[in-house]
Amino acid sequence: MARTTPFRPVDIESVFPELAAHRSTATRLHPRPGVPGYYESSVGGSLLWPVAEPWPVCTERHRRGYGERTADVRLRRRILAEAWRRVPAPGQRPGPTDEEGDLLRSLKRGRHAPSLADTDPIPLLAVAQLFRRDVPDLGGPADHDLLQIVWCPFDAHHGRHEPAVTLLWRHSSEVDDVLAVQPEPEVVGSEGYVPASCTLDPEQLIEHPDIELLPDELRERIDVWEGDEDDLEEDAVLYRSDLSVAPGWKAGGFASWHGTGRADVLCSCGARTDLLVTVASKEWDAGSRSWIPAEDRATSQDMDANTPTQVTVGRWGSMNVFLCRADFTHLPQLSFQG
Repeated sequence: MARTTPFRPVDIESVFPELAAHRSTATRLHPRPGVPGYYESSVGGSLLWPVAEPWPVCTERHRRGYGERTADVRLRRRILAEAWRRVPAPGQRPGPTDEEGDLLRSLKRGRHAPSLADTDPIPLLAVAQLFRRDVPDLGGPADHDLLQIVWCPFDAHHGRHEPAVTLLWRHSSEVDDVLAVQPEPEVVGSEGYVPASCTLDPEQLIEHPDIELLPDELRERIDVWEGDEDDLEEDAVLYRSDLSVAPGWKAGGFASWHGTGRADVLCSCGARTDLLVTVASKEWDAGSRSWIPAEDRATSQDMDANTPTQVTVGRWGSMNVFLCRADFTHLPQLSFQG
């Protein structure tokens, strides 16, 4: 299903024409639960991976045997999804049965892989793959048509509290024999690092920069136009929430800086970076409901409607992945917004 972002509630360029010089395009990915194939753009799907190529692993020192079993995460999600879809029998409450409840309570965090030492290689977990044909705003090397994103699902890398994200670029036409079963770590540090299988419905749209990135004079005028925060109506249209950066998973466009304030993101080599992909915990929230696609309006209040990937980054926020302008093989830089 194609998904369509509604027209913005205000044509902000008609109010502030100089914003036209700051606009850019982005591609909202619109992940939704599904079973994508190897040759499709996806989140949490099977990657187009050559059978002869070793699967990437993490060897950075951190505790890796304690957490949640990856299989348990998927089992828990399956039980809950089936339970809440089920129409309860007369006199029966909705949701999990007593037996299912017992099973769910047994799926606990723990030291499920005690034999793993802190530097033993563990497989990285597949996060997403994006074909350039589907995502016109995909950055990176133009002569590669496929980006694959994998990560180590533990918050202990590079001396920071974050997963280790690896970007792999491919010529998809060079992949003949595909690895049928992709490796996974036995244990993950957080269930929010296990993406649910989702197909994508990419949609390109126009974005404007986070207000933190605008010239001071323009930012001040927008603040005056919005009015006093204490006097705003519940349905007030705001630049940051409604007229600038789209929420949810996307490629390209602008990063939101609502959590930390503006920051210059430089590569470890000192070069400047560009926003490559935004990984989001939610496709929309109470402050960004104007961005809900028209096709999702009727079901936007359903359970998990705005969390199709089941990914949680930061504190239910977003993770912006920046790519080095000088050398795309350098490690990506990450920015988390709460």
